Amino acid sequence: MNSTMLRRTGLSIAVAAALTGLTACGSGGSDGSSDKADGDGGKSGIKISPIAALRSVEKSTDKADTARVDGSTTMGSLSSMDMKGVMGWSDGITGNVTVTFTGGSQAQQMKQLGQTKLDYRYLKNGFYANMGDRFAAEAGGGKHWLAYDYDTLAEMSGAAGEAFQDQMQNTTPNQSVKMLLASGDVKRVGEEEVRGTKTTHYSGKVDIADFTAKNSDLDAEQMSELKKQFQQAGMDTETIDVWVDDDDLLVKKTEKAETKNGPFSQTAYYSDYGTPLTVEKPPASDTMSFKDLLAKQRPAA
Repeated sequence: MNSTMLRRTGLSIAVAAALTGLTACGSGGSDGSSDKADGDGGKSGIKISPIAALRSVEKSTDKADTARVDGSTTMGSLSSMDMKGVMGWSDGITGNVTVTFTGGSQAQQMKQLGQTKLDYRYLKNGFYANMGDRFAAEAGGGKHWLAYDYDTLAEMSGAAGEAFQDQMQNTTPNQSVKMLLASGDVKRVGEEEVRGTKTTHYSGKVDIADFTAKNSDLDAEQMSELKKQFQQAGMDTETIDVWVDDDDLLVKKTEKAETKNGPFSQTAYYSDYGTPLTVEKPPASDTMSFKDLLAKQRPAA
């Protein structure tokens, strides 16, 4: 793989993994055996609606500030990946996360980079991806870390970039809960055990473009552009499932949707709420910006 291919691989994979790893738009499927929306909320025998129960979950998870997260994402034949780390959301999304590529065309590209993992550091205004030794030697000018500024991504990616920037800076891991609340289509499935924890399972279906329109600062023109991008990707609706514990904290979420690249699915588990988190910005001497890498790519394209 020549340096131009290494640069292109670095750009496409690092951004794709960052987006799908933390900010996917939907959640996993239900088996159709859900209760009615006014069913038992599962708290001490008191009947509460799923909407009321999830509003409590939204508030509790928002206040928790940090958590350990691990999960997996599959996007058709394009990629499958596992994610593990600690995330914070008191002032935008922050965190230290490792993504391991386990299958699909992106995993094959990563093997050509000489590694199967990427370490990410998320800060308020952008994120950093460690692309490894071979990338640094052959395409990165000796630098291992790629820096992605959200303002730059928004400027270069149009409405999709604007929506991503808004999501990364203003949402929490319980985005799936907020999506269910916005959809109005929430059903209580029942009580289940998740990794040894007693939980209540809720499920629903969300119109992705409609949710984005209600929960972003995009103007009409940007929203129209984003809807076209969703249509091009073949993503219309997603089924979302969440599992919450007796402390009204999110324990698990799954997301499923159909895309033009094949089925999309994501599962994430959350634990150790309130765990300490410190995110260090990579040293400038070992960091190359997204813009600089693009500038290197263009003359050789």
